[in-house]
Amino acid sequence: MKYYIVDVFAQEKYNGNQLAVFMDAGTLTSHQMQRIAKEINYSETTFIINNQSREGGYDVRIFTPAQEIPFAGHPTLGTAYIIQQEIIKQPVEKVTLNLKVGQIPVTLYYADNSVDLLWMQQKAPTFGQTFATDAITQVLNLSVDDIDTSFPIQSVSTGLPFIIVPLKTLAAVKKAKVNLEQYFELISNTEAKSILIFCPETYHQENNLNVRVFCDYLGIPEDPATGSANGCLAGYLANYAYFGADSIDIRVEQGYEIGRDSLLLLKAQKTDADINVFVGGKVIMVAKGEFV
Repeated sequence: MKYYIVDVFAQEKYNGNQLAVFMDAGTLTSHQMQRIAKEINYSETTFIINNQSREGGYDVRIFTPAQEIPFAGHPTLGTAYIIQQEIIKQPVEKVTLNLKVGQIPVTLYYADNSVDLLWMQQKAPTFGQTFATDAITQVLNLSVDDIDTSFPIQSVSTGLPFIIVPLKTLAAVKKAKVNLEQYFELISNTEAKSILIFCPETYHQENNLNVRVFCDYLGIPEDPATGSANGCLAGYLANYAYFGADSIDIRVEQGYEIGRDSLLLLKAQKTDADINVFVGGKVIMVAKGEFV
């Protein structure tokens, strides 16, 4: 069985978020997939169930080291890239993945006949419960002054829910540290199990936001680049006109605190009916091999 290692949301190799993709994995049981994902210990590992498309898309399952999940961003982009490169083997405009959350289309853009950028359209965001400031500061070891109270702390989902926490400064983002006892107490009564914090100060002036994502419940203490979480963030930013408008087209940096510098591109447009959310970035091939 062939497998591939790619870096997703990476501007260069060995940055971004690592992903292992297994091809033609329909012979594996769910237990075997989970064991492989735990052994590899990336934030997620994906399994292309069959190399033939079905109902216009390719069946794909996503596992963290701890459990199977219905949707995740960087596995969607990275797997679409492998499908185009290793199964379709010719330029196509779109690759669709059949995930637990439903069909997710990925659009591919090319430069010099090579894939340059991939964009996915996520499900329209839904907005859940809001959280008291003091509850979140206890979880993240922050002070009330670190929180930007102009905007709510809220659970948002485009297929996988995250708690979105607006902070004022990069210093606040950098000093955040999860208090595991308080964290697990908080999420025991919430649909969202992971936390995204962000601020408008960045390491690089060409970027618009700095982000960190904590996913201890999923077996990932901190994720270097999280497409699902940033899709939720894109919907949040448009919904609350964070930049003064109900649409965004921005650059987000993530992973700097753990040495995996990543760049995610976010677009969102709020309409009368819904919010359209798109997350994009680069995918770089790192390695390939044969699973025995």
